[in-house]
Amino acid sequence: MLFVVIGVLLVLMKWLDVGPVVDWSWWAVLVPFALAVAWWAFADASGMTRRREMDKVDRKRQDRRRKAFDALGIKPQSASGLEKAAAYRASREKQ
Repeated sequence: MLFVVIGVLLVLMKWLDVGPVVDWSWWAVLVPFALAVAWWAFADASGMTRRREMDKVDRKRQDRRRKAFDALGIKPQSASGLEKAAAYRASREKQ
């Protein structure tokens, strides 16, 4: 997003004849847009965008669950408590 903002500012400066950008070629002014496309391609290919979206969904789910427990007056179990309960159930099933 930063590259797009910089690109828009440079295009406006070039178009309005402001500052040293007037003497630059249009190719130099449009470079931030090419960098933005390259960054977005990298982010999508590496899975970074997908991970961010999944993290947002997980945070929303946890917040919703926490609010539901609070509304019911139940203190949610900690992760270690859940792990202990799962380990106990697994040992009981083996017996």
